[in-house]
Formats: sequence, C-alpha cells, structure tokens
Amino acid sequence: MPAEVTLGAIVRAKGAELMATRPTTAPQRKVMRAIAGCRTASLGGHRDQCDRCGFEHTFWNSCRNRHCPLCGAEARERWLERRRDEILDVPYFHAVFTIPEILRPVAFASQQIVYAILMRAAAQALLDVGATRLRARLGLLAVLHTWGQTLVFHPHVHCVVPGGGISLDGSRWVGLRKTSFLLWVKALSRRFRTLFCNGLRGAFTAGTLALPPAIARDLTALDLLLARASRTDWHVHLKPPFGGPSQVLAYLASYTHRIAISNRRILGFDGRRVTFAWRDYAADNAHKTMTLEATEFLRRFLLHVVPRRFTRIRYYGFLGNRQRAANIARARRLIGSRRPLRARPTVLNTRLCPQCRKGTMHAIARIVPQLPPIWFDSS
Repeated sequence: MPAEVTLGAIVRAKGAELMATRPTTAPQRKVMRAIAGCRTASLGGHRDQCDRCGFEHTFWNSCRNRHCPLCGAEARERWLERRRDEILDVPYFHAVFTIPEILRPVAFASQQIVYAILMRAAAQALLDVGATRLRARLGLLAVLHTWGQTLVFHPHVHCVVPGGGISLDGSRWVGLRKTSFLLWVKALSRRFRTLFCNGLRGAFTAGTLALPPAIARDLTALDLLLARASRTDWHVHLKPPFGGPSQVLAYLASYTHRIAISNRRILGFDGRRVTFAWRDYAADNAHKTMTLEATEFLRRFLLHVVPRRFTRIRYYGFLGNRQRAANIARARRLIGSRRPLRARPTVLNTRLCPQCRKGTMHAIARIVPQLPPIWFDSS
C-alpha cells in the first residue's frame, strides 16, 4: 500500500524550486518552513517509553502553524470544548457572504484591511437586518475562508447564527415565527454590499487601502470599480437550520479550523505534478480530480496564508467576546432552556501507551532538532 502523500512532502520536494521561480513573501516562506519540518527530525522530538510494557516510540515535534494540515486537530478540539456550553436550544443557521469576483484583486492587494472589512460587513449586515426585521439583537460566529475547491483565491465569510435574539430592550428572547426562516436574503445582500463598499471607501480615504497596479490610485477609480461591482450579484447564501446542537458542533468542527487543503484531499504526487480531489458546486457537488504542476499547486496554496496575527474566527452581537458569558446566560434564562450545563469533562490520558493500552508513555530522552534543508532560510 503506497504511503500517504502529504503537503509537507510536497513542500520538502518542491519548496526550493518554487522560491527560485516565483516570488514569495516572508510569511509564505515561514509557513513553508513550518509545514516542511512538522513531525520530522528538523524540529526535534523525544523518545517515550511505556511504564507498564516497556514499549518505546519516537515522537517528532509539531510546528503548531495554523496553516499546517497536521496541527489543526488538537487546536480544534480544545476550541470546540469551550464552545459546547455556548450552544442555545434554538435552531441555528449557516450564512455565507461572498464578494464579486471583480473585487478579488483589491482584496488580495490589501488582505489585512479587506479581510477585516469583509468580516465586519457580513456580521453587521446580519445584525442590522435582524434589528430592523426582528427587533432583536442577534449573535453570530464568523469564520473567514479565502479559497475555492481548486485553491483559487475566493474570499468569503461563513457565519453561524442562532435563530432569534435578545430584544432590543434586553427583556425577552425574540424567537422565529417559522423555525425554517431567519431573514430575507435580498435584504442581507443589499446591506452587505453597502457596508462593504463604504468600508473600502473609508479605508482608501484613511490611506490604509492598497489598490492593485491595474487600478488607478484615486477615489474616482475606486468608485467606478465599486459601481461595476454593484451591478453584479453579491451572493449571500442562507442555508436551512441545523438539526440540533450536535450538528452545530459538527459543522463548527469542520469549518472553523479548516485550511485551504487537507492531506486527505491530496491523491498523488509523482515528483512533478500533484493530483487532488475537489467538489464542483456548479455540477451538483460532483466529485472531481485536478492535476497541477507541483509549483503551481504550492503557489495556489500559499495564496491563502493569512496576514500575521489576523483573527479568522470572530464573534459579534450578543456573542461578542466582551459580554459573551453573561449574554449566553441571559439568553438561556429568557429562552427557558432546560438543557443542563455539562459537568467539566474528564481529561483524557493523551499519553496512553499505543501498544498495551494500559500504561502511560513517559519521556526518556530528548532529540535535538536536526539541520533543516538550506532553502528553509527566509532571506
């Protein structure tokens, strides 16, 4: 049975060639160094031994980079554990906000600014329309994704929204008349378009928005571009509600810490070309495969390296960070929730011996990091 092809193996094999033939940024090179070294001798490790059966095993250190396909599972589980008691006994909806293709070059040229504008505009559109139509303050979690299934640049925001909200005076919970309907998509789309365009104009006026070379650097040119964009569809997709709390958590697990491509989607690498699986949403979610030159595959992957310290998961409305715990407690009280809060979960023994399944693994030796390949240098 052939060994699994990993993103790290592709980076180790083709990273030097990519940097020699295509421009890369310092953050992108940092991500490549991390992924290439993850779970290998270049990061060092430790030798463990079971205190019961004597079994020994070498563990290589992980890079803990948020773009690494090997390092997301543990962070995701810790994050989900903190979210379990925040789920309310109401339907939950999934909304997706996407900007027109004509504006993607602007987003790519000024990622830190435009990503923040995009997330705020999507969240504020939900809050504004909720306040107008439901007379309630909604709450939501927003997650930024920048990729399409074929790794093209496609920035969009996924939002998870409880069905209903706290009344504007804070005295009651405003539920939905129909549990299958949250808000009008057309109203959300128009409000989202207005907020996003105003955000771009404000950032340009403040001097923080960088425009791509193909666009003249003046407000008139930006206004013309936004006028063209306003004539196209601003897609807002509001999906039916989830089936229950467990499905909400399953969705969160699959979306919040997702990266552009996982190792399981990489089907083959022959040393020159990479084949990976993708779903064609335009063809009823048909499963397809695509083959790219390895350097092109890596170039596409690196398009989705988010700016340093940028927060991809954000909370708004009554789920905002500052008063989240108090607001969730109030919402549960107003809803009349009878679902008890869980007791603090038992901490699992993550050092359980994989051989006898009874003993505990203890470190007996430290392995110092080995010299990485020369191209790891970020200069």
